[in-house]
Amino acid sequence: MPQPTAPTRRITVVGDALIDELRDQYGSREFVGGAALNVAVGLAVLGETVTLVAMVGADEPADRIRAYLTDYGVRLVESPSPYGTSRAISDRADGEPSYTFNEAAKRRAIRFDEATRRALDEADLVVVSCFPFDNGDQYAQLVDAIARPAQRVIVDGNPRAGMLADRERFLDNLEDFASRALLAKVGDEDADLLLGDSLEAFVERLRTGRPGGSAAGAVLATAGRAGATLYHDDRPVHAPIVPLPGPVIDTMGAGDATLAAMVRRIAVDGIPTSGAAWAHALQESMEIAAATVRHEGALLRVPTADEGEREGESTS
Repeated sequence: MPQPTAPTRRITVVGDALIDELRDQYGSREFVGGAALNVAVGLAVLGETVTLVAMVGADEPADRIRAYLTDYGVRLVESPSPYGTSRAISDRADGEPSYTFNEAAKRRAIRFDEATRRALDEADLVVVSCFPFDNGDQYAQLVDAIARPAQRVIVDGNPRAGMLADRERFLDNLEDFASRALLAKVGDEDADLLLGDSLEAFVERLRTGRPGGSAAGAVLATAGRAGATLYHDDRPVHAPIVPLPGPVIDTMGAGDATLAAMVRRIAVDGIPTSGAAWAHALQESMEIAAATVRHEGALLRVPTADEGEREGESTS
């Protein structure tokens, strides 16, 4: 007898879509990107039904973004941009990359119209990534639009120095939104930019909550080569980076791949209720991130069976 398939969970991702321009000693190359877009496409690669709510312009770069999303089966709910489509320039010619953003990226905004609100209301899970938390009006509209926040919201602040207009407001609103979320993702660079402190200190703030407020449900803390730690209850779960075969080519999409894989696991199995379940989800996410960074660009990649066999690991 055929086994019944699990019902598809509808996931709506809210945030940015842009053109990533990479410059190095070999020249300049462009990729469709943006943290929210990367997560949305990653979830689609992993088999989920996904809608992306993002701002795009009326220009050729927007056409590329639309075509890319269509190729991966991601539905786009557009917010119009009077400044054109966002662009991020990563200059890697002198070692450590430096980032600059155009006016559209700095002024990114979501139009909370009927189509956007419907996409949010219909979703089983809502992922918010690289949202303008430093815009008070945008944040108030986001909170108002997500009428059913309990146990369905996941957030990754993804602050960028070149896009940050008000650090204190961004931090305040991000902490408030994290308190409404079942999972909040933060990175060591986020902690340094927003808090001027360690990742551990940022995690503690989110897990403690502000006076009179609630704390984040669970916190996923990523620390580059130091791996990632999932904090839930009082039992953190740590996973190191996964040493798959082949060199690391591009770390740009590592965090987005990690988050997409974690969201997908929550969509399939529900919120983990034990340390073992969180550990499995985190390990799977780190394996997918390891496969992703072995390719240029931020498109999520899944480890091949051959890689899993050579490393003695599984992606099931």
